[in-house]
Parts: sequence; structure tokens; C-alpha cells
Amino acid sequence: MALAAQPKLILMDEPTAGMGTAESQHLVALLRRLRQYCAILLVEHDMDVVFTLADRITVLDNGRSIASGPPQAIRGDERVRAAYLGTI
Repeated sequence: MALAAQPKLILMDEPTAGMGTAESQHLVALLRRLRQYCAILLVEHDMDVVFTLADRITVLDNGRSIASGPPQAIRGDERVRAAYLGTI
């Protein structure tokens, strides 16, 4: 229904919440195609989904931005690793 009006921006809050792996992969493939037609602002805790889809990521921790940038920079950011990804 959101696509019927041909929006320029779609806001999505945790679209993969409660989905299994197969359903999440299907949605990611759909969102990859959709981004040709409109911008997507995605709030998502599944970091695999985030890193697969995002051109730019802003990471919040306790309501505050701790990092913002391209996926490669976010993946290597120590504050993000500590807050969400764990340390190696």
C-alpha cells in the first residue's frame, strides 16, 4: 500500500522483526530492488540486514549517535563494535 502513491521516501521500523532467515532474505532482495525507485530510511537491529542494504549508517546507543558513515567505516568503529557487534 505504501508504494501505491509512488513515494520518494519510505520509512521502515524493524521490517525483519519476527521473520525467519528465508523471509528476511526475501525482504532484503525486495528492498534492494525498491531502492532504485525511492529512498529508504530503515531502523533495524539485524546488523546483517543493515550492512547488506545501507549506503550510510547512523548507529545509536542509548538514544545518542555514536557513529555515522559508510558501512565499511561503521563495521570498523570500536564504539559500534563494543555496543552492538562485540569485540574480537
